[in-house]
Amino acid sequence: MHRGSVSTVFAFLVASFAISSSAQEPNARDILEAAISQWRGTSSYSEMTMIIHRPDWQRQMSMRAWTKGEDHSLVRVTAPARDAGSATLLNNNDMWTFAPNINRVIKVPSSMMAQSWMGSDFSNREVARSDDILDEYDHSLLKTEQLESHLVYHIQSIPHESAAVVWGREVLQVREDHVVLRHDYYDQDDRRVKTLLTTDIAAMGGRVVPRVQRMTKADAPEEWTEIQVNAIDFDVDLSDRLFTVSNLRNPRQ
Repeated sequence: MHRGSVSTVFAFLVASFAISSSAQEPNARDILEAAISQWRGTSSYSEMTMIIHRPDWQRQMSMRAWTKGEDHSLVRVTAPARDAGSATLLNNNDMWTFAPNINRVIKVPSSMMAQSWMGSDFSNREVARSDDILDEYDHSLLKTEQLESHLVYHIQSIPHESAAVVWGREVLQVREDHVVLRHDYYDQDDRRVKTLLTTDIAAMGGRVVPRVQRMTKADAPEEWTEIQVNAIDFDVDLSDRLFTVSNLRNPRQ
C-alpha cells in the first residue's frame, strides 16, 4: 500500500477512535439529572428524622415529605409538639412556609431561598429538593475514579451569571448507580463553606438511595445537621391539590 494511503487510513482510524471515545464519555448534566431522578422518582413520599447538632445542644424533628415531578414538594414537621405543623411548600418556582404558632402562611422570596431552614444547616432550597442546579448551572466532568466496586463521577457545577444563587460553584461525587456520595458548596471566593456527606446507603422503595446524609460546616465541623430516611415510596399517586397553599395551611394529607 502506498505510504500516503497508509497515512490516510491511520488518520481516519485515529479520528474514528476519538469520535467513539467522545460519544461514550458520560455527560455531567445527564449524570446529575439521573441522580435527582433516582432520589425523587416521578413522585415520592418519605418519612424522615432531622437531627440538628450544636456543641451545647441538640434537637430532633420528625418529618413527612412529598414530591411530584420536578417542581412540586411539600415537607411537614410532625414532631416534637412545639414544631409540629410547620411546613414548607415548593410549587414551580414559588415557595411558602406555614408557621402554626402564628397561623400564618409566608411566601419565601428568592433572596431567602439560601437561608437556613428551621435553624438547620440545610437551606430552604435544599429541604424543598429544588433541582435548579440542572438548568441554572453549567456542568463539567472533572474526573472519574474507581471506589470499591463502583465508578464515581466528580462533577463541577458553576452557576450562570444570572442565576439567583449564593454559591460560586458546587462539586458533587456521584456513583454510577446515581447515588450522591458527597456535595461540596463553595462561596464566591472559592472557599468551601459546607459539605453534604452520605454516611449510609440502603435499598429502599425499590431503589438504592442515601439513607443518612450529614451537612457539616467547613469552619465549624462540630456543628452539623443529619437527615435520616426512615421510609420512602416512589411513583406514588399524589393529587395536585396536595401542593397548594390551601393544603399547606389546612392539611388534608
